[in-house]
Amino acid sequence: MSYIEIKGMSKIFGEPGAGGMLALNDINCSIEKGSFVSVVGPSGCGKSTLMRIVAGLLDYSEGSVTMDGQPIRGTRRDIGVVFQSSILLPWRTILENVMLPAEVLGLDRKQARKRAMELLHMVRLDGFEHKLPRQLSGGMQQRASIARALLHDPKILLMDEPFGALDAMTREQMNLELQRIWSESGKTVILITHSIPEAIFLGDVVFVMTPRPGSLERVIRVDVPRPRTMDSMASPDFTSVAHQIRELFDHTGSFD
Repeated sequence: MSYIEIKGMSKIFGEPGAGGMLALNDINCSIEKGSFVSVVGPSGCGKSTLMRIVAGLLDYSEGSVTMDGQPIRGTRRDIGVVFQSSILLPWRTILENVMLPAEVLGLDRKQARKRAMELLHMVRLDGFEHKLPRQLSGGMQQRASIARALLHDPKILLMDEPFGALDAMTREQMNLELQRIWSESGKTVILITHSIPEAIFLGDVVFVMTPRPGSLERVIRVDVPRPRTMDSMASPDFTSVAHQIRELFDHTGSFD
């Protein structure tokens, strides 16, 4: 059995029928434990809605969504989420921001602080634990938000356009960093992105969605050897996957 199973899942906003909006339609997919899944699709196709459903932040209308055989209904402690904005509290230090889940979940403070320092080391923020968010670059703030999402040791890390607001050079560096963090943490990661190169660079597989109502058009496996470097983007395997994805969206003219 796969780690995450989505079967016949649809999401309707509003009342079913003429007054409702079908956002997701008959999604069927499975995700293996420890894998990195990228999700791409046109704007408004329901990528973020899909992520929020897997996170338990949003309910679905039909079908089933399970993790390790158990239905996902409502928020769970074993899922961490990183959004496009780092959403760090400006009056708290980086360490205090990373420690926030410990306060919310009532974790042992001493153990949580030890883990927070280990995570700050993993995301290469040693020496910045007592800085305020405004004293860090955008990329460093996102690394802090990743550490915060991992503090309570979730089994799954969900990331919704985490690098969308960063400049191109910083985004490339963050892709390399995220690949390393994923490799070291062993987490199952689902990444929502508008960037085809980013999706391929990070993913074991790429889920390609259709325009709204979003459904799963194709699952494409990425057979580019790891660890990947920026030079990997020039490899035949990489460009082949990119061509397959772009070909799927040529007729829409709306992929960005």
